[in-house]
Amino acid sequence: MCGIIGIVGKNPVSQLLYDGLLVLQHRGQDAAGIVTCDGNTFFMHKSNGLVKDVFQTRHMRSLNGNAGIAHVRYPTAGSSSAAEAQPFYVNSPFGIVLAHNGNLTNSEQLKSEMFKQDLRHINTSSDSEVLLNVLAHEIERTSKSAVLNNDMAFDAVAGVHRRCKGAYAVVAMIADFGLLAFRDPNGIRPLVIGKMETEKGTEHIVASESVALDVLGFTLVRDVDPGESVFIDMDGNLFSKQCAEKSKLTPCIFEYVYLARPDSVIDGVSVYQTRLDMGATLADKIKREWSDLDIDVVIPIPDTSRPSALQAGLALGLEYREGFIKNRYIGRTFIMPGQELRKKSVRQKLNPIRVEFAGKNVLLIDDSIVRGTTSKQIVQMARDAGANKVYFASAAPPVRFPNVYGIDMPSRDELLATDRTDAEICVEIGADGLIYQDLKALEAVVLALNPNIHDFDSSCFDGHYVTGDVDSVYLDRIEALRSDSIQTDRPPNSTTQMDLNLVDTEEEEVRV
Repeated sequence: MCGIIGIVGKNPVSQLLYDGLLVLQHRGQDAAGIVTCDGNTFFMHKSNGLVKDVFQTRHMRSLNGNAGIAHVRYPTAGSSSAAEAQPFYVNSPFGIVLAHNGNLTNSEQLKSEMFKQDLRHINTSSDSEVLLNVLAHEIERTSKSAVLNNDMAFDAVAGVHRRCKGAYAVVAMIADFGLLAFRDPNGIRPLVIGKMETEKGTEHIVASESVALDVLGFTLVRDVDPGESVFIDMDGNLFSKQCAEKSKLTPCIFEYVYLARPDSVIDGVSVYQTRLDMGATLADKIKREWSDLDIDVVIPIPDTSRPSALQAGLALGLEYREGFIKNRYIGRTFIMPGQELRKKSVRQKLNPIRVEFAGKNVLLIDDSIVRGTTSKQIVQMARDAGANKVYFASAAPPVRFPNVYGIDMPSRDELLATDRTDAEICVEIGADGLIYQDLKALEAVVLALNPNIHDFDSSCFDGHYVTGDVDSVYLDRIEALRSDSIQTDRPPNSTTQMDLNLVDTEEEEVRV
């Protein structure tokens, strides 16, 4: 997963883009980048690191223009090199910058086509650069002159849909033309549109989650439909068109389980309400199948599981207590590269409140169990804090399959639930009992909030890949490319810039 934002405003947008990235930081902690557009000139700064560390005052002063795009990166394809921080840029046929959330499943085929047919060179291993070059080639193919119009841009996106497979939510700026945003025909990754009325006219924003709109003062208009393209010209006029031959809303259900912020609304569904309802259905299963458990207290694993744990405790008639204090300065361990780094970070991230465990039978509730690293250590923390018995519940079903659409679940061997029964998983994490959410119950929770959703990408739970092009050969290849042994060897942070007309100012922190 990554976070993307695009804004066409009436005033300079660099601060808006920066502030928006801060609230989308949970979607990527590896790198950050902003590009602004002033006429036919782009101003870019990007580097590895958190948003607050990448951008300093001298960078912000150089990001001129009333339109721009921004990105926070969490790598699933390609490497972690600063050269692969987004947005990416090409200068032909027009100056184009692009930021992408998702993962192309046919990027290797497209790379070959780029070299042999399109005569374009790919400089990195990132599928986002491939996507940019496909878009640029399609724009070149559809535009008959030096002047581009929105119909040509929409025709180009239609060409992207015909060629690209996988998950992609995209924002792109075309120099001196406008902002182009589009979503894959399955709508796997989220993308929303917002607007704000000002004295100078209407400003528009496109972003991964509605929380970015809330914080920046924009009003949520709607989601970008699967296969739809949205174009906003430099005067602030918005146009849209369905550009896919076939489209169906099948959002990634893991967005609701873990990825998105609880204060976001995705595809008309409140993430917070979803997580509350997940707790209620989990409680129903415990009543139905685990009624003999003698539980004294329900304790969440902060932060994502809090709504589910709270609702489960209410439904079970049990006390809800905060049993772990979280160090807010440690990143999300799920998206950290390398098993050893994850193990170390879990202990630094959480510390138990002993009085809530001593002599009690506790039910720990987490949003999901992926590799099991966190779960095993947390169960041991509870025992060390004096818990009598430790039961563990997951608000999501067992994660048994890799996710190939932009979430780093790379290897079946690394997934705790692969080829293990629930009883074996329980033994592995050291719990006295293990309860998983049922997939049908999870899907029903989201469907109840938006019956217009046709289906879900639930591939990490059931192994069904909605794009229809993922087989065992593909899974074997990405597991080799994205294994922990590769991702652990990461280069130190370094700055990769394509700053045009960059003004060198004094070194100081960004003040917001």
